[in-house]
Amino acid sequence: MSFFNKVLASVGVGGAKVDTKLEKSEFTAGEIMQGVVEVVGGNLEQQIDAIYLTVNTTYIRESNDRKYTDVAAFQKYKVTEPFTIGANEKKAIPFSLTLPEDAPVTYGSTRVWISTGLDIKNSIDPTDKDYINVRPTRIAAHILEAIEQLGFKIRKVECEKASHKLGSRYPFVQEFEFVPVSSSYKAKLDELEILFLSQSAQSAEILMQVDRRARGFGGLLAEAFEMDEKFIRLTINAQDIPTIKDKLKRAIGI
Repeated sequence: MSFFNKVLASVGVGGAKVDTKLEKSEFTAGEIMQGVVEVVGGNLEQQIDAIYLTVNTTYIRESNDRKYTDVAAFQKYKVTEPFTIGANEKKAIPFSLTLPEDAPVTYGSTRVWISTGLDIKNSIDPTDKDYINVRPTRIAAHILEAIEQLGFKIRKVECEKASHKLGSRYPFVQEFEFVPVSSSYKAKLDELEILFLSQSAQSAEILMQVDRRARGFGGLLAEAFEMDEKFIRLTINAQDIPTIKDKLKRAIGI
């Protein structure tokens, strides 16, 4: 192989290529994802130091009254140890990894994707990007459904930079913003926000922010100073599923 071709391969021309093929494009948080990473050699033999998969999303960060969109890789998985790929050689490497139970779900503006990278020394690493749909865990799905049954409708879902006070293991939290549509809540609340602080197969810890509608002069003052907001931290267990609706209604407490 000529020196010229080696130089081209080092900058990604005529080098190895990677393509990840997942068994499907939709997963439930906590589900095992399976697929195959296909590697095709370029014009010359190359040493692959590693193949890695990362699961990513974006989140909104505010600074100096401006909003920025940052990327967070919230899961990383090493597929292989070092190996050599020959010129024009094809390799198919199966993998399986468990999507975290607290992975953000693809509601609203939230997007989640798998990035595949080949770690090749002294060259530009080839990459591949595959978007997936993430559905909530069983408990999270019941919580969101119960809130809608209480008379709320989702207005916005997005990931935002996490406050250190929340103790999130990611740099972001996913916020579900609801507005009341039933007469009983519409007259008393402006909105209801839900954060999932932690999740497992058996439980979910949530933080609810109840924004009460201003009433009279005193209510307007409270709203101006954000004193009309009530924060509720609540843990929902699997055994609570039959009574989630009543538990949430009591917690909202109006």
